[in-house]
Amino acid sequence: MTIRPAHVQDAAAICELINYHAQRGRMLHRSLESVYDALRDFLVAQDTDGTIVGCVAVTVYWSDLAEVKSLAVAQDRQGKGIGSKLVAAAVGDAERLGVRRLFALTYEKGFFLRNGFELIDRQMLPEKVWRECISCPKSDACDEIAVMCRLEISNGPTTGAKPSQQDARP
Repeated sequence: MTIRPAHVQDAAAICELINYHAQRGRMLHRSLESVYDALRDFLVAQDTDGTIVGCVAVTVYWSDLAEVKSLAVAQDRQGKGIGSKLVAAAVGDAERLGVRRLFALTYEKGFFLRNGFELIDRQMLPEKVWRECISCPKSDACDEIAVMCRLEISNGPTTGAKPSQQDARP
């Protein structure tokens, strides 16, 4: 399995992965158009046969703040560490960009806690609330849990969870 930046031809598979989990109440739906709009934010996990088995996006909000979003792994591939590898790649991407705080809104609190995130109050994320949450269908009754990972940024090579060279963005 390889983790790599998404390509245009991956958009439909990304959308299918996300919406499979959204139909089960695990995340919010995304349209194919919104996946194309954010395609440069996505990393995908590609199996040796070329099948896309997972995805994650890193969206920058401000000079020191980004979000891990749309993290999804194919149902038949869950429990094999793919989600953790995608999060590690997302952390590496955020560090490469110089982001100091990486957050997620999730229903999978335990997963993110095991991957180096800590619980925070959603009110600590006004950039997210005003940019996206305000137009979300769940905005008045959001039940997602906010988590954050503080990243160590240096002038040299990045620190913390890092993907392998073949897994990193160029």
